[in-house]
Amino acid sequence: MHGTGVVFIDIQWSSGSRAKALQGDALCLIIAENEIESGEAGEWSEPINRLSKAGLFGAKLNQIYVLPLEGQPELPVAILAGCGKGLAGTEELRLIAAQAARAALRLQAVRLIIQVPDHLGKLTAAGSKEAAQALTEGLILGAYRRTHYKREQPLYTGLESAVFHLDRKAEAAESLEWCLGIRQGKAFGEATNLARNLTNLPGNLLTPSALAMAAIEVAERHGFPAEVLDEQEIEQKGMGGLQAVGKGSVHPPRMIVIRYQGTSQWENVTAIVGKGITFDTGGISLKRAPGMEDMISDMGGAAAVLGVMEALGTLRPQINVVMLIPSAENMPAANAFKPGDIVTTLSGRTIEILNTDAEGRVVLADALTYSLEWGAERIIDVATLTGAVLSVLGDIATGAVTNNEAIMEAFQTASIRAGEKIWRLPVYPEFREMLSSEVADIRNAAGRYGGASTAGLFIGEFAEGRPWIHLDIAGTAFLSKERGVNPKGATGVMVRTLLQYLLHLNADDEARAADSLQS
Repeated sequence: MHGTGVVFIDIQWSSGSRAKALQGDALCLIIAENEIESGEAGEWSEPINRLSKAGLFGAKLNQIYVLPLEGQPELPVAILAGCGKGLAGTEELRLIAAQAARAALRLQAVRLIIQVPDHLGKLTAAGSKEAAQALTEGLILGAYRRTHYKREQPLYTGLESAVFHLDRKAEAAESLEWCLGIRQGKAFGEATNLARNLTNLPGNLLTPSALAMAAIEVAERHGFPAEVLDEQEIEQKGMGGLQAVGKGSVHPPRMIVIRYQGTSQWENVTAIVGKGITFDTGGISLKRAPGMEDMISDMGGAAAVLGVMEALGTLRPQINVVMLIPSAENMPAANAFKPGDIVTTLSGRTIEILNTDAEGRVVLADALTYSLEWGAERIIDVATLTGAVLSVLGDIATGAVTNNEAIMEAFQTASIRAGEKIWRLPVYPEFREMLSSEVADIRNAAGRYGGASTAGLFIGEFAEGRPWIHLDIAGTAFLSKERGVNPKGATGVMVRTLLQYLLHLNADDEARAADSLQS
């Protein structure tokens, strides 16, 4: 367990014996609807047929049934996980594994055996590596448990180990594919859960300085260079946007930077920038009280990019990434910034403040400019930025704004692989004109209409023409109820999509990973 509270599940691959011969607290069986109809479930056909006739289990996708196994103390229960009809893709495999993990938690299982069907190729369109990665991700994401602070703590601490097991003896190439997929799936899943844990932390425990400490933990764990600018250094540097937003709080702002260098030269650098508002009251433009408690999640973008750095430390791809988090607490106070103020940013641009609750874009402005000093050639920012994006996409999809077709196309492909929904928002010139100010270079609010697009375009002004994507996760970072692989509360959204995008910047990484596992 790291200091950030992430519990790691030991996940192994095995083949060449019967799953029933293994010891565990539960055995998971993946069953398709057509297997019930055709009686192809092997030794499990008879009990599954009885359950089907009784209407208790039909193997529909997302359906789980727990079947006690008599006379088998080494494997006392079977978790039947429905695969649905037709070929399952990676998104369905993630969901199947997540539901199986949740069933295991309800059983208070410590060790789970997942029987890989001999005929997996008939059930899924994914290859062995992709299937292994998706199942591993789903298992880790589904096994996530939010930290609570009750006086009485449960004795059960969650799932500790799991084995993906194939009854027949797998060929060496197939086993290698499974091991590669498990390795990458673990990195993706654990990184997402790290982001979830940080986002779920209450505001009194996660201040800007505490977020900086969590980032330093990640950097030191993996040997990454890092720096944290305090409030004096932020002022001396000329980061007027971050300084303005943070000055109303007793917890001063921080600018956090971590650098990952995977090649011999610091070139072709991708910047990932996460909004790190550890609590957002709205400042002088105070939010309404109902729902304000969820503003602990206003640093969901920071958590996402920090999760990405955790995974890069494990996977070590041949790419160069600089992570930046502008972190502040947006509070009302006698010295807080206020509507009508003029703020000078690191870029030299001035901002007319019309609404102090539009603070995320103000701190991100300084972070994007600072990323250019670190050599960024492309920039992706992640932020719980606007309530307006919920009006368009609800809590289903992340809104995206970009200035570059090629980078957006590649990123959307990555999002499909990761199973995270993204919708591109329009960037009409009229939206940019709505940000014009009579007294400053730009204003930080343009009214209700087109709010998600105008907010994104504000940030894009500071990319200075570099290929750039803005991701508005205001709807997807924090859910009011469990859905899919995501729990109630923090989701860690965009960690897996960012990783998919970054890893595919270098096509040689998969070959290097295979060589390292074989050796």
